[in-house]
Amino acid sequence: MTGAGPDVWLGIDLGTQGVRAVAMTSDGRLLGTGSSPLTSHRRGERHEQDPEQWWRAVCSAVGQTRATGADPRRIRAVAVDATSGTLTLTDRHGRCVVPGLMYDDGRATVEAEQVNALGEQQWAKAGHRRMQRSWGLPKLRWLLDRYPNALTDGWRLAHQNDVINRRLVGHEVPTDTSNALKSGADAAAVAWPGHVFAALGIPTGILPGLVMPGTVIGEVCAGAAAECGLVPGIPVVAGMTDGCAAQLGSGATAVGSWNSVLGTTLVLKGVTEDLLHDPNGVVYSHRSPSGHWLPGGASSTGAGLVAREFAGAALDRLTDEAAPLLPTGLLRYPLVSPGERFPFVAPDAVAFSSREPAGRAEDFAALMQGVAYLERLCFDYLDLLGAPTDGTVVLTGGATRNPVWNQLRADVLRRPLSLPRRAQPALGMAVLAASACGAPGGLDGAAAAMVRPDRVLEPRSAHRSAHDEGYARLLDLLVQRGWLPETVSAHARERTAP
Repeated sequence: MTGAGPDVWLGIDLGTQGVRAVAMTSDGRLLGTGSSPLTSHRRGERHEQDPEQWWRAVCSAVGQTRATGADPRRIRAVAVDATSGTLTLTDRHGRCVVPGLMYDDGRATVEAEQVNALGEQQWAKAGHRRMQRSWGLPKLRWLLDRYPNALTDGWRLAHQNDVINRRLVGHEVPTDTSNALKSGADAAAVAWPGHVFAALGIPTGILPGLVMPGTVIGEVCAGAAAECGLVPGIPVVAGMTDGCAAQLGSGATAVGSWNSVLGTTLVLKGVTEDLLHDPNGVVYSHRSPSGHWLPGGASSTGAGLVAREFAGAALDRLTDEAAPLLPTGLLRYPLVSPGERFPFVAPDAVAFSSREPAGRAEDFAALMQGVAYLERLCFDYLDLLGAPTDGTVVLTGGATRNPVWNQLRADVLRRPLSLPRRAQPALGMAVLAASACGAPGGLDGAAAAMVRPDRVLEPRSAHRSAHDEGYARLLDLLVQRGWLPETVSAHARERTAP
């Protein structure tokens, strides 16, 4: 490659609502950005996307990085993340033959029961004990029940970023253990548990190869380079899920640190030395490229409700009106979609409020507060499992644009919260690409050099008692509905005590 200038690392993030791309230097300078929207199709428990639009959006977003200042001749590697548990099936040529079944698609209820009955020992070994109906393996079993000739027709399982990686390199690619975790991959052994798949009647021939995140799996081919505006020969690095990518992009790579991502939904990821085992099957752990473990989970609560319930509202003004009402006695359990995944598993959980709001501002205040209370319950649950929860907590996600919400979360969690200057999953993939292809210091070194801190929010004590009381009341309501186990509620209350 030619062209003057610093080495550049390209990160691509396939999110729920769009694709984002960033071109970053090794010292954390942003040289180019791009984004392109994605559309979903929801019907009941089904949530699908057209995989072909994934590729079109990637090409658009990557092309924009060049238009905004990135020199493609300086790009040294690219990595792609994707929504966790999203998958499809491809033919021998890598073309998708079914829609993409998204991360929260809940149609595979019966299949999840089968997967858990036959794979119980394997899932316990993996640390999460059981799979949820939205995970990849139940959905794969669901697809194979409807396409029994998939193997003979040459079809293969492909996760969302596998589709993009194959288009980038122009040939078959292995999948990474991060995106494959919910499809049954053994992250510790970097292998598929063949005995479980045999018991489920899933042919191993339909499964892609497995590699650790950060492994170079090919180079950008001429066709993809022409479509995306890249240079042929750029190494393509196996990526991770969007939650893990956000964690790398936050700089939370050291043991004991945590990244709380508040976007459409709430995702919490941390770093532990050893694999964390959860007897309730709520928390699951990815394997870090550094060899550590990344426990966490994704809740069904989040900021997605803001766009749905307050569409067209002037959010800055609404926030100003809501701020004086905090803490509010109106309690909300704000679910973006039915069913909860973290900090407890409750497929029948639905959103509720303790009473009718006095007005729109109070309703918005209760939404923000409800998400913060669920975030606190996530940390209480992790503490119950024995995870180190006293390290740095970094906030990322679209909701961090709301300063009142940020401060509220610090007050509710009763701890300092760090805000990086520029954090997003695409940055995490740029960090991963750099760490895999020559950046000094490995993953921790690349993250320290490329992720820049912005500010730290200190918790205020003025409303501590009111928040503790409101949090305890919400715990009661969740227990009364049969969703939150008594043991979890009791531990949360113990941590609330002075």
